[in-house]
Amino acid sequence: MKLITAVVRPERVQQVKEALFQAGISGLTLTRVSGHGGEQEVVEHYRGSRVLIEFRDKVEFKMAVSEPFVEVAIDAILRAAYTGEVGDGKIFVQDLERVIRIRTGEQDTDALTPVNETKRVPTPVK
Repeated sequence: MKLITAVVRPERVQQVKEALFQAGISGLTLTRVSGHGGEQEVVEHYRGSRVLIEFRDKVEFKMAVSEPFVEVAIDAILRAAYTGEVGDGKIFVQDLERVIRIRTGEQDTDALTPVNETKRVPTPVK
């Protein structure tokens, strides 16, 4: 089991969400975040004052996935978030020690989405 965290441009959220859903990954969390990576600092003028913009608005996706979904999720995010410009974002993959679904008490892989009657092994979306 892995925890995948992707930090992407806000304008790419819809594309990333759709790509993940098409790949069979429906359990995810979105958070608005600010950060600084390789982008240049920008100086803007606001009400006659110079304002230094150091941090950019981003959106963070988090999803816990079983092993068969790891590469599928990464591929979907890479395709959907890519613009080719500095600031496209990052993907972080971490091991998950334990997962428990609160509603049912299911644990580990059984507690991960997608929740459906027939658990399927996904095929990569191209």
